[in-house]
Amino acid sequence: MRRTRVVVIGSGFGGLFAARALRRADVDVTLIARTGHHLFQPLLYQVATGTLSEGEIAAPTREVLRRQDNARVVLGEVTDIDLDARMVISSAFGRTNVHVYDELIVAAGAGPSYVGLDRFADFAPGLKSIDDALELRGRILGAFELAELTGDPAELDRLLTFVVVGAGPTGVEMAGQIAELARRRLRRDFRSIDPATARVVLVESGPAVLPTFGEKLGGSARQRLGEVGVEVQLGATVTDVDADGVDIEYTDGHVQRIPAATKVWAAGVQASPLGGVLAEQSGAELDGAGRVAVLPDLTLPGHPEVHVVGDLAALDDLPGQAHVAIQGGRYAATAIKRRIAGKAPLGFFRYVDKGSMATVSRFSAVVRLGRLHFEGVTAWTMWLAVHLVSIVGFTSRVTIVLHWLLSFIGRGRAQRVATQQQVYGRLALEHLGPRFAPSMSGEHAVVTRPRDEDRAGSPAQSGFERRALQHVAPQDARELQGARPRQCSPLRVARHMTSQTADRGE
Repeated sequence: MRRTRVVVIGSGFGGLFAARALRRADVDVTLIARTGHHLFQPLLYQVATGTLSEGEIAAPTREVLRRQDNARVVLGEVTDIDLDARMVISSAFGRTNVHVYDELIVAAGAGPSYVGLDRFADFAPGLKSIDDALELRGRILGAFELAELTGDPAELDRLLTFVVVGAGPTGVEMAGQIAELARRRLRRDFRSIDPATARVVLVESGPAVLPTFGEKLGGSARQRLGEVGVEVQLGATVTDVDADGVDIEYTDGHVQRIPAATKVWAAGVQASPLGGVLAEQSGAELDGAGRVAVLPDLTLPGHPEVHVVGDLAALDDLPGQAHVAIQGGRYAATAIKRRIAGKAPLGFFRYVDKGSMATVSRFSAVVRLGRLHFEGVTAWTMWLAVHLVSIVGFTSRVTIVLHWLLSFIGRGRAQRVATQQQVYGRLALEHLGPRFAPSMSGEHAVVTRPRDEDRAGSPAQSGFERRALQHVAPQDARELQGARPRQCSPLRVARHMTSQTADRGE
């Protein structure tokens, strides 16, 4: 008798924990993900600011599941789902694969939301993937390097101004770390500039910092941010972003321009495009963030075999947090096991709130555990313990502790390597689009989907970033590395690379 085929889409918290929960079930699990690793997203900001390496927060998915004989890992991006035929279509390196399922768990996650203004992404990357973190590291450290070279006071101010958009946990943690990097880690490393004079601005359209944490903890976080040198601007909506800075409109109606070379976007998320695919075929509704309105048991209307978990599922205003995805993935796996065993269905999914936490700076954090609130060193210690326990892999835990000791007790940042490829590779790939799609042979392949569906990066993005950047002429390469980004817009770079490709007959 054929075993039940379970396809899991996504190797994030929801997908990985669902697959692991099926390890003793009489099923064959196929986990499809566009990267070969499980990413611990809560620590991405530490990769972006040089405390941790990407390998310490990204465990190879195959290694995690190596002892689970009923699980198979497939590299690829899911491009379509046929609910009636029960098929999932994925693509990797120009090769299309079809996966037939009996049970489907969709944990495709979410990316940054630019509120319909996707062009902002060219100048203000989000922080949802390793590619994002490495790009931001290059932009942040590169700003200090360029500042050391300039003799123009206005340009110096622009290069040493960092704007973080969004005062949720990611924005608060990122702003605090940039401020500490400038004032504590880099202050003795330069000769022509004083990194401590860097301006870090945290912009939030709402009236509070960390609004989901409550007024007290949000106020405490705001105060601590001010103490480490972060300028907090509330009631401030970003209306435009370009290479030279951001335009901000305040609640009183006045508009301000902040010249800034480095911008970070942490102002909300947009669910995977697969949400639209599922909604169209099942009749489920989508919310404003593109999440699918699921039934109370996390399934789709008319499709009890399809489970949607994590950031892609809209149910009872649940937050987009790791624990929601983990509990949803485990719930879906349990429901599948009960169905196979012929047992009664589970009750409705009930999320058990494990609380929220965010670091503000060294030795300072805020933690909300139900009615219990903690802040300062106590909260920071709790944050350390929870994140260490949550990291997948013993080796990663050991190296993270060593790097935290170096960073928090000393002044060092072990991961300050940045390359031009990290900073500009994403833009090169996105703007080349179908003319430069990855294939197994390394040649250019024709694709049938828009490139903007995969901002987070393809499975082999780094190799193709290098190849894409080779199409940039020497003069444009100097501009990409150099002083005036306004002179080499991404559109100009893309046009030049496209023309070079045509000249070479590719």
